[in-house]
Amino acid sequence: MISKLTIDQVYETARLEEVIGDFVQLKKSGSNFKGLSPFTDERSPSFMVSPVKQIWKDFSSGKGGNVVAFLMEHEHFTYPEAIKYLARKYNIEIEETERTDAEKELADERESMYLVSEYAQKYFENILWREELGKAIGLSYFKERGFTEEIIRKFGLGYCLDQWEAFTRKALGDGYKEEFLVKTGLTILKENKENPSLSKRFDRFKGRVMFPIHSMSGRVLGFGGRILVNDKKAAKYLNSPESDIYHKSKVLYGIYFAKQAIAKEDNCYLVEGYTDVIQLYQSGIHNVVSSSGTALTPEQIRLINRLSANITVLFDGDAAGLRASL
Repeated sequence: MISKLTIDQVYETARLEEVIGDFVQLKKSGSNFKGLSPFTDERSPSFMVSPVKQIWKDFSSGKGGNVVAFLMEHEHFTYPEAIKYLARKYNIEIEETERTDAEKELADERESMYLVSEYAQKYFENILWREELGKAIGLSYFKERGFTEEIIRKFGLGYCLDQWEAFTRKALGDGYKEEFLVKTGLTILKENKENPSLSKRFDRFKGRVMFPIHSMSGRVLGFGGRILVNDKKAAKYLNSPESDIYHKSKVLYGIYFAKQAIAKEDNCYLVEGYTDVIQLYQSGIHNVVSSSGTALTPEQIRLINRLSANITVLFDGDAAGLRASL
């Protein structure tokens, strides 16, 4: 648990008008600030922020509260997620109450896996935009699908070079541990127990365009990779394996980008795949997610239910799509 000392420090340090200003365009109005409601569609600003009292009130929806309440309402964070977000924003070290050694080890391990995943996302994105092969193969593919540069950047799309261990070598060279590269599934290790020096490593997503999968709070949990060559032996799409941070049945692709629109529209469109989500989003339909090839699970429904009780299924009209819809 986050210590009371950290929570108190967050409340003392965080400036409501700064935090809300990251999400809402605010204008000075006397001693307060005002802006358009982020929760309803309105033309006259009725969203008020008081720097003196450190409270906000949205007169169009009736919602209001302090800085943490805003993040929980607008970003759909849990209370601990909101505190951690503010701590990161204001460079406050998060102190946690006493945990067992096993709990500390598990928390450190999970954090290491998040850091490796976030490093990988930036690496694949960098390859896509800056390397000649990335631009010629990965970027060309996305543009052929009709994706704009803006949408490619928004979803953090990338490319993994068609080389056996280009990513793994770079990650190890940058100080990331093989243990966490393997645990996140980014690297596959073929061990030779009789002669460890003959063990082989290779990149799971070699030669694929990359779709990072985010949590509701925006952390990278895993990846989906699409192959670009006709190879009957290889799966068209490959997902990260189950891990301590990635559970396919508990994740919805696009939920991080869709959450505000789902809450605002009070409806969630459920589509079949990554590209369906991105194409709809680019067309202005932002309340859209995908279960990424899995049947809709109770955990995924609960995730949507935090935002809306309504789901509209938009699967393909073929036999498989109809079966999945039912």
